[in-house]
Amino acid sequence: MLKRLLSPLFVFFGLIVLLFLLVNFKSYSYRARAISDVDKLQQEIDELAKLKQLSEAATTPLEAEVANLEARIRSAQAGISNAKQEATELAINIEKREGDLAYHYQLFANRIAESYRRMRSYNPLALIFASDNATKLSKNLAYQDSAKAQDDRLIRSISRELKQLADDKRELEETRIRLAALQVQLDEQATFFKGEIEEAKKYQQELGGKIAALSARQQAILSEKSGTFQTTVGDVPLADDKASRPDYNPGFSPAFAVFSFGAPHFKGMSQYGAFGRAKSGQNYKDILKAYYGSAIEIKDVDPNQTINVDGYGAYSLEEYAKRIYEMPSSWGDNGGMEALKAQAVAARSYALARGGSICATEQCQVFKPEAKGGNWEKAVNETKGKAVYASGKPFSTWYASTSGGYQESYASNGHSTPGFWDTASGRSGWTSQAYENIAGSPWFYKAWYRFRSGDSCGRDHPWLTSEEMADILNAWVVMYKSGGDSSRVTPESSCWGGNPYSKSELVAIGSYTSVSGASVQYADNGVTASVTFQTNKGSISIKGKEFYKVFNLRAPSRISVKSGLFNIEKK
Repeated sequence: MLKRLLSPLFVFFGLIVLLFLLVNFKSYSYRARAISDVDKLQQEIDELAKLKQLSEAATTPLEAEVANLEARIRSAQAGISNAKQEATELAINIEKREGDLAYHYQLFANRIAESYRRMRSYNPLALIFASDNATKLSKNLAYQDSAKAQDDRLIRSISRELKQLADDKRELEETRIRLAALQVQLDEQATFFKGEIEEAKKYQQELGGKIAALSARQQAILSEKSGTFQTTVGDVPLADDKASRPDYNPGFSPAFAVFSFGAPHFKGMSQYGAFGRAKSGQNYKDILKAYYGSAIEIKDVDPNQTINVDGYGAYSLEEYAKRIYEMPSSWGDNGGMEALKAQAVAARSYALARGGSICATEQCQVFKPEAKGGNWEKAVNETKGKAVYASGKPFSTWYASTSGGYQESYASNGHSTPGFWDTASGRSGWTSQAYENIAGSPWFYKAWYRFRSGDSCGRDHPWLTSEEMADILNAWVVMYKSGGDSSRVTPESSCWGGNPYSKSELVAIGSYTSVSGASVQYADNGVTASVTFQTNKGSISIKGKEFYKVFNLRAPSRISVKSGLFNIEKK
């Protein structure tokens, strides 16, 4: 059994890999100390992918080896426990045998003394004279021989038992000494293994933290580029940027641009859609039920109830509604009065659904202390006290500028709005019959390359060269085909910082060098289902949601796609 106890010790070889990793991991830090702080930071970032790959490659075998080691340690501990139990049982046995032997030894001493007395008093002539006949003499002699033989056997038996007892006691002591040494050795190994593994895991956690920081940076990029910021028609100047239109000439060919259908959150009432519906002859009740569902109620409420506006104090519901700046009054002069009325009812409903306390910015709905007047005030007055209700409560009436022709569903107060193609003839009418298109929304179909502040990071249009579009495909290989370090898929631009792949590095991974054509397929639920490219490697199809993400992570400067419903134009 002692040999079995030694078997776990061979797993030391498993630590060679662990120690190799630790030495190599630490060596990067040691080398970095010799350079400046800035260079150190850059070098650590550059080597992060290399460390990550090394860690990932080592993690699986290390975890398997650690599990094997722990199993062997448990086995060894069990073996030592069993051996200790056996030793304890042997000690109890020896103690019992010593007690039995003490009794037999006393008998033995008495027999020796008796035998000695017989020997001293033994007289053959006396035995002959004491026997009446030959038969009795034979019996006496036989008795004497039997007693002597029995004494001899007892002497030999007790001698053997004494020797065996001494041997067992010596072996027991040796076993206890060896078990104690093995326990110390095993404890030392377990402590060593635990320390080394904890150190490795600690380093891996630090590495994971760096990777997580990059991931957080990627999330920030996605948020800034593809985030559906809250905005409305009345608060944002709608400049018609010619570079964002499909008829723009970038001056090179082939040229590719991703055009988004819509921009804000795509839920609730489309403001431009409401304008298009009004121009098509729908009244405000038709418009509200189209966007919020036929099950809603348009109820009369107390127009004098109080709305508390952050930073401005309390207003009656009607005075509050007159100060909402969410839709141009000019629409009323162009066939849009019913859209203004629908907006007025939605504004009241939204404020009431928030419990009568609301902020004054576009995070809620835009409020200004001066009444807006004009067609807007007329729309408010003509819908006085009207609000949207669902399930007996004011409904949270979301709205935004342009949804791109498809309205997504959302739920509030136990009521769900419909998801539908916002056209006169459903899916077949998109895009020519989309109400937003009828209203002339400049955000219905647009390529984005500027932030809301106007910053474009040095880019004056959203069009990509064949090489730049191929770069997006190589980034897709890294993100979705495990071809490299996905944390480095960020824009190759000083505006974003970090440690992005260069184009040449991505070419080495994905091998795409040029794109000659692109086409898209749409899904019935209002998203781009897939994108197909013609490349130097042939045709490649990508899921729409994958392209959406990788494009926003890798596209140069501020170029982005704002909607899951998009198209790719080629020149």
